[in-house]
Amino acid sequence: MSSNVAGLPAMPQYLSIVKDEPHAVAQYAKTAPAAQRLVQEFQEAAPKIHSAKDLLGNFNALKVVLGAYGLSSLLGQKAVVRDLVTQDPTQNTSLAAKSGNVAWKNFAKTFSNWSPSPLSSSENVAQIVQKYTTVQFEDSKQVESPGLGNALYFSRQMTTDTNLAQIMSDPKLLNVVETVAGFDPTQFGALDYDQQVRALTPKVNLKDFSTPAGIQKYAQRYLATLQYKPQPTSSAANMLSLYGASGGGASILSLFSNGGDGDASLFSSLF
Repeated sequence: MSSNVAGLPAMPQYLSIVKDEPHAVAQYAKTAPAAQRLVQEFQEAAPKIHSAKDLLGNFNALKVVLGAYGLSSLLGQKAVVRDLVTQDPTQNTSLAAKSGNVAWKNFAKTFSNWSPSPLSSSENVAQIVQKYTTVQFEDSKQVESPGLGNALYFSRQMTTDTNLAQIMSDPKLLNVVETVAGFDPTQFGALDYDQQVRALTPKVNLKDFSTPAGIQKYAQRYLATLQYKPQPTSSAANMLSLYGASGGGASILSLFSNGGDGDASLFSSLF
């Protein structure tokens, strides 16, 4: 993958990265020393972690495993994490089951059984490291080019059997879907759950996700929507990556036009 991909607007970056994201993640890992150090510490500590108590007592290891499942926000919520790593997620009374959160369920499925420790297998440890590094990569892309990280995550996580409830339990998947559906995420988030379901149901055609190509096209629609309806970010400068570094002739629309009207050529091919 070309080293200058990072300088492109979000859409061409997405089209380049999605072809072989593991390669892009591997390249990213070489340039992220902080993540490398944390991963190394985790790999060294993993064989010594034999119980949920051991995991909860190792901050850096917990940071990696939570990050691998996109649950970094739970790092300071030990009571929640304790329930996830000690309760059987197949039981309806467990926190993971009651939450309906797919990420919580997947995390609990891996870490609720400590006979043997899920970290006793070098293969499991390697998979966790790969997941963690991938999440870090996508988060970095989201900061550099708003929307790009979410689009990559959406393409990686969506499957042909993902339903609306699962989409709504995942903030990143929901952001993509509600944006493509034409809703403002801030205003949409103010609605209660039932109102959100009623609003999204007629707008989301699950057949759009019936093939990997369909999922990727949907992610492209998301990025295209952000082109003309950007969402607030912490840094206004970051928005320039969607339009091109100068915001002028190198914009995303000019890259996808065929000499005619840029808006028409891009959006007619995606919608």
